[in-house]
Amino acid sequence: MDNLTKPLAGKKVIILGGSAGIGLATAKLAAAEGANVVIVSSNQQRINNALTGLPQGSLGFAVDLSQEENIKTFFENIGKFDHLVYTAGENLRLDIIARTEIADAQKFFNVRFWAAFTAVKYGAPNINDGGSICLISGTAAERPGAGWSVATSICSAMEGFVRAMAVELAPLRVNCVMPGVIKTNLWDSMSETDRAALYKAAEDTLLLKRVGLAEDVALAFVYLMKQKHSTGQNVIVDGGGLLV
Repeated sequence: MDNLTKPLAGKKVIILGGSAGIGLATAKLAAAEGANVVIVSSNQQRINNALTGLPQGSLGFAVDLSQEENIKTFFENIGKFDHLVYTAGENLRLDIIARTEIADAQKFFNVRFWAAFTAVKYGAPNINDGGSICLISGTAAERPGAGWSVATSICSAMEGFVRAMAVELAPLRVNCVMPGVIKTNLWDSMSETDRAALYKAAEDTLLLKRVGLAEDVALAFVYLMKQKHSTGQNVIVDGGGLLV
């Protein structure tokens, strides 16, 4: 397996938010490409469960990503690596601004944006030449709806951050994946009825006529790790949702 046909073979990939959903799907796909995978999340039991589906030798660490010191310590101890993927985030709760508590809105930024910002700060110095950072956003910045004020703000902030880091950290590559509606635990805070309605609306309107899966988004993360001539890019994986 050479670097051209298997560019992730033997590479160390750290995935923050890697114990479930898109992060775990990315870990599995990267491992299948020969990468040595390290998953991180706040829940040890989810990590243990995730490791049963990953190759022997994969590692998992429980880290509270809401605390800067925890992220700093993790990267101080992990050593050199090749790719950083950040997919962590609390379940989304959507509501109109009149019913949004400012303190709650600020909390959503802690893990979805500020923890990613912190991971880049402390993780970037450890990334080997030719490595990359891949963050996660969403299509809400491009197509907001009523009740999406917090989610749209986070997505917009992340996409600007990616472009800024691509310039500041060059030649380290910094990119982002923007999923549309994807079937993951992201929507678990919604009622089963509301969640089913969300998926049905997506199926009826998307050009590809199906809701995306975590594996669809994982393909984009792995592509960005392997693509050596792209940086500052926000790659959309939404089934054509922004076109309708």
